Amino acid sequence: MNKIIGILGMQGAIAEHQEILLQIPHTKTRIVKTAKDLDCIDGLILPGGESTAIGKLLDYFSLKEILRQKIISGLPVFGTCAGLILLAKNIENQTNTHLETMDITVKRNGYGSQLDSFSTNLLIPTIDKNMPIPLVFIRAPYITKTDKDVQILATLDNKIIAARQKNMLVSSFHPELTCDLRFHQYFLSICLLYTSDAADEARSV
Repeated sequence: MNKIIGILGMQGAIAEHQEILLQIPHTKTRIVKTAKDLDCIDGLILPGGESTAIGKLLDYFSLKEILRQKIISGLPVFGTCAGLILLAKNIENQTNTHLETMDITVKRNGYGSQLDSFSTNLLIPTIDKNMPIPLVFIRAPYITKTDKDVQILATLDNKIIAARQKNMLVSSFHPELTCDLRFHQYFLSICLLYTSDAADEARSV
């Protein structure tokens, strides 16, 4: 059975995530712009971009609360860069937040401006115990605090750059801007754990 992964289609690296996902066998994609687009998907990617702009668009299209409730109910979600900020319950030096579903505090633009963008390679044992993973950081945030239920997957220079809490996965970096499939494959494995039988049945009708 093919798995359908939604990609929030408001703003950001939408096509890049789609291109990576379509390289993974038995995986289809759907661009999500309305509440109806959330039906019968097995997971959702919140792409990198501008978190403030995406947050405003979620409000404008009346998607924010619907999406929040679906995530709380177990919809697997993968937030990259801006997507990480959207999921965080707390944002340093900022009172307004967005979906508020993940027990983390983040620092926006933690690694500086666009000019401070960089790439590196890092071994992330949860993803692959043997081969480092290429990481691309663009105006990247990082996580400054986590709740006890949050699993820290990777740190760089003592800063948390990837984490998971139940059905929620986040990264400071952009795995979609490399040719490496492993982070998306890991997200697919989370989707398999949380797949709804109802969603599978609906697709087979």
